[in-house]
Amino acid sequence: MKTTGKHIAVALAAFMMAQPASVFAASHREAPITAVDRAADIADFFAFVSYDDPTKVTFILDVDPLLDASNGPNYFPFDSGIQYAIHIDNNQTAMAEVSFLFHFSPPSSDLPALFTGFAGALSGITAPADSPPPVPPGTPIVPPAITSLAGPGSAGLNLSQTYTVTMVVNGKSTVLTRQGGGQFFAVPANVGPRTMPNYAALAAQGIFKATNGIRVFAGTADDPFYIDLGAVMDTFNLRSGAFPSGVPGVLTPAQDADDTQNYAPDNVSGYNVNVIAIEVPITMLTSTGQLEPPTSPAATIGAWGTTSRPAVTIRKSPGPITYKGSYQQVQRMGNPLINEVIIGTGSKDFWSMSQPVNDSQFASFDLDPQLARVLNAAYEALFGAGAFPIPAPPRTDLLPLVTYAPPIAASGTPAGPIADLLRLNTGVPPTPAASRKRLGLLAGDAAGYPNGRRISDDVTDISLRAVQGILADSTKYNLLLGDGVNVNDVALQETFPYVGWAQSGYTASHVNPGGPGCTGDAGGTCPTN
Repeated sequence: MKTTGKHIAVALAAFMMAQPASVFAASHREAPITAVDRAADIADFFAFVSYDDPTKVTFILDVDPLLDASNGPNYFPFDSGIQYAIHIDNNQTAMAEVSFLFHFSPPSSDLPALFTGFAGALSGITAPADSPPPVPPGTPIVPPAITSLAGPGSAGLNLSQTYTVTMVVNGKSTVLTRQGGGQFFAVPANVGPRTMPNYAALAAQGIFKATNGIRVFAGTADDPFYIDLGAVMDTFNLRSGAFPSGVPGVLTPAQDADDTQNYAPDNVSGYNVNVIAIEVPITMLTSTGQLEPPTSPAATIGAWGTTSRPAVTIRKSPGPITYKGSYQQVQRMGNPLINEVIIGTGSKDFWSMSQPVNDSQFASFDLDPQLARVLNAAYEALFGAGAFPIPAPPRTDLLPLVTYAPPIAASGTPAGPIADLLRLNTGVPPTPAASRKRLGLLAGDAAGYPNGRRISDDVTDISLRAVQGILADSTKYNLLLGDGVNVNDVALQETFPYVGWAQSGYTASHVNPGGPGCTGDAGGTCPTN
């Protein structure tokens, strides 16, 4: 699909109607209900045509964010009381025609007396000759290093989880089975090199082929979101030392074109997140059951993720937790972070538990977004009148009224109801790595955000510019806004599941102000102001 400057502007207008200013911390702890229910918190949601197989789409649901890699002894199991789901609308109704439901078992323990969830070293270690009674010398003490998710090499997995995947198509449920038989195992956290000496090989075992050409992965992985979160949350106190332009938050043209280096600290660096990924043939997603060209109204789908809990949870020690009642939605996410900075605090939980098809009830929050006024006031207090102009309300350029519209959806596609869905034209082929742009459609990359969302897309910078007003008037509101963080701290993969493997609890570190890690700065040191 040829992308022109006009197409890009139209695409971004449609995109930011859905999520103005909405990506300033991914979706980490953005609502009161998920601030106290971290396991049900959706951090990010992605949907894109698979890089290595354009006949398939990869969906990624990240949950339970900001997991410190060294935080044992239990680390980060999925919650067996939560239904994690990925939903697809393929006929412009803003309701799910296809869903994938993930349920996890409670973590099982084969070594209940062991103090930690994961242990292992060498080929196993026994009690030494001077072991005091009642443990005789030669008694197995430390299991062998963990090299497998099941069978030989898995003895040290003291907290092991399996999961099921159910596909629901127009109300009919089918439980997916593993090709060749067996269970789906969740990949554990990366404890460290003594316990898990070849973690990459161990994690790769968590990629399973299922029926009908589907692949799945679930487990702890590197959190792919990147942002100078500390500066953003300090009332947008973006670091002046990161910006040679002289205005904090305004990139130079060279910085803006640089997709490989960071000029400010990435506060999500060093953290992991729990990842659910599924790769599905496009023919199972479109309403026609066919691969559709980008010009077809049937090519574009809408997707979102949810977490849900049973209505009643009973914790009665020493017995296991029991659940009763139907599943009640706790959180949802389509486009990045609309709930975090657009929806008012008093409505955040209501928004989280509502359905996309009813999103017209939240439109008023975008007519005069407070975030734009905060930026306008802060910049002009520091740099004078006119330093950060914003359009006058009502901000119709930022209304969250996403519909199926060009250039993402083909001309002639029914618009459907207003709904926060991540829309993806499945007929647009993936962009090769060498040509991929972090600013997506804003940089002319037709396969980038908001045409779906890839894990490398820099939604923070895109959204900052939309908040300032580039969609209303690209000549008047044209600052090269950004936080100075342009790339993730861990290399992403070019094949499923695309995320980087979990960071090691033994070696992971966070990039902090004043410390090393800002590769685009002189000496690689991150600015403190």
